[in-house]
Amino acid sequence: MNQPAPAMPTQKPQNSNPNMLVNIALNVLVPSVILTKFSTPERLGPALAFWVALAFPLAFGLWEFIRSRKANFFSGFGLLNVALTGGLGFLSLDVFWFAVKEAAFPLALGLAVLVSTKTKIPLIQNLLLNESVINMGRIKEKLDQTGKQQEFDTLLQRSTLLFAVSFFLSAILNFGLARYLLKSPTGTPEFNAELGQMTAMSFPVIALPVLVFTGFVFWYLFSGITRITALSKEEILVNQGK
Repeated sequence: MNQPAPAMPTQKPQNSNPNMLVNIALNVLVPSVILTKFSTPERLGPALAFWVALAFPLAFGLWEFIRSRKANFFSGFGLLNVALTGGLGFLSLDVFWFAVKEAAFPLALGLAVLVSTKTKIPLIQNLLLNESVINMGRIKEKLDQTGKQQEFDTLLQRSTLLFAVSFFLSAILNFGLARYLLKSPTGTPEFNAELGQMTAMSFPVIALPVLVFTGFVFWYLFSGITRITALSKEEILVNQGK
């Protein structure tokens, strides 16, 4: 008798998301340490330390782009942000313009979210109603049955406004933190140390509040969908209702 073929070992799908610890380390911790500890003339010096610190988030962003092989709206903004930081440092502009730059990016993102409401596919629909997670086909089917499409559109519009507010909040916090910490002239070890401190504080002071606010927006949108459609969580989420 022929022996049955041995079962092929199943491969675990690779996680396409970057490791969060690596993300925080390369974008926050390593640049902060370089700017605060290696900017003295005895070590790298202020200019070289500034560029070495910027190289880490820039290289990580480029690696993410190459790895995923697709353009990402927010990743593109992040790379441009790093490039502008380097450009401002190269031109040795007043620290006020660093604060303006810190506020400009989340402000631009918030405006982009608002402008997207005038397009066929609002940006929040791509971000929070991703069809790989949310069963949009089931939701649309239920909306057609109940005639509540207009109510759903209103919910989506309100959620979009709240989502934009999260970026405007980030812009205010960014500007305030930069104006509070950045006091020394650019191109000096003192400025690099202040920039490193701002980078380190940006996560607990800015990212966490915005993350909490964004979580609230998602909860508001998700609970609104369940109320309007009368669908359960298992029916809304992809592969949960099977």
